[in-house]
Amino acid sequence: MKAFTLLTDPVYVKPDGEYTRLQKFFRSLIKDERDLPFVYLTIRITLTLIPLAILLYIPGVNNWIWWTAAVAYLVLNNLILKGPYILMLHCTSHRVFFERKYNWLNHYLPWVLGPFFGQSPETYYSHHIGMHHPENNMPDDDSCTMFFQRDSLRGFAKYFGSFFFAGIFHLASYFIRKNRKNLLKRAVRGEVLFIAMCVGLCFVNWPATLVVFIIPFTFSRVVMMMGNWAQHAFICASEPDNPYKNSITCINSTYNRQCWNDGYHIGHHLKPAMHWTDYPNNFRQNLDVYVANDAVVFEGIDYMQIFLFLMLKRYDLLAKHFVNIGNRYNSDAEVISFLKQRTRRFPAMAVASKAAVA
Repeated sequence: MKAFTLLTDPVYVKPDGEYTRLQKFFRSLIKDERDLPFVYLTIRITLTLIPLAILLYIPGVNNWIWWTAAVAYLVLNNLILKGPYILMLHCTSHRVFFERKYNWLNHYLPWVLGPFFGQSPETYYSHHIGMHHPENNMPDDDSCTMFFQRDSLRGFAKYFGSFFFAGIFHLASYFIRKNRKNLLKRAVRGEVLFIAMCVGLCFVNWPATLVVFIIPFTFSRVVMMMGNWAQHAFICASEPDNPYKNSITCINSTYNRQCWNDGYHIGHHLKPAMHWTDYPNNFRQNLDVYVANDAVVFEGIDYMQIFLFLMLKRYDLLAKHFVNIGNRYNSDAEVISFLKQRTRRFPAMAVASKAAVA
């Protein structure tokens, strides 16, 4: 266990002195000056990833140059830029990035950059904003983890398979049931156009299409479902709809510094529109509420590590990084018992009974 001492995750600090002329220009485009790092990341992606992608499609490129560009593209895309991009897309889905008069720029992240990271345009927005947050990991949420044993590789394989092969159909069915026609159109349009683009480009240059779009698409879907699994792996059987008890928080991690404080998942479900730089202070200010709700807090690890520890059933490593807020536990053994209890699969009948009573 760890004792809670201080937070090292990024918060906004107003820069000393005046903005440079270029910074003032960028600031004039966006709604919130705290999002200037998003501008820099967007430019970085545009000037590195897209030129590499274009190079891979140029006919007659020398074989060793092509393979060098392909490896560089895959590493840059999947291991360096994917996390920061997806979480930038996440933040700007909740809070509009550019000013209203430059609204056309708000389409650049999902429609231009998104496909390079395997994000079909607006499908992520429709799923995350239109379903995941309203349903809060409860049964109507297509990404709900409740009905799976959450320290089981077989359980995750079933979960991922359902999402990967039938996710768009489940999402469309959800929007039809809820009569949310605009989100239905956005989700299906983005998915269909992305698939059609990949099929068409395969006839132009299938090796380039595989590297530029198909591998990043597959990798993104795998990583995103691993992340959601870890975020909602520890669920309280008596209050599965309580964000304090169906989500987790990860503090003081490299991941938070690279991916815009995404570790604060409890706080995010409680206040989805909160700016990413505000989550550490909000956590500190409401620590007593986290204690009262038996919230799961880890320090120094991220969702991918939590997922790996769960699959390996290394509860000892989870306990090592568990933050004992409120001094609730006396030993790692108590923490392990608590965590194991929270990862148990929910019988469907039990959830149905709770819903009927409510």
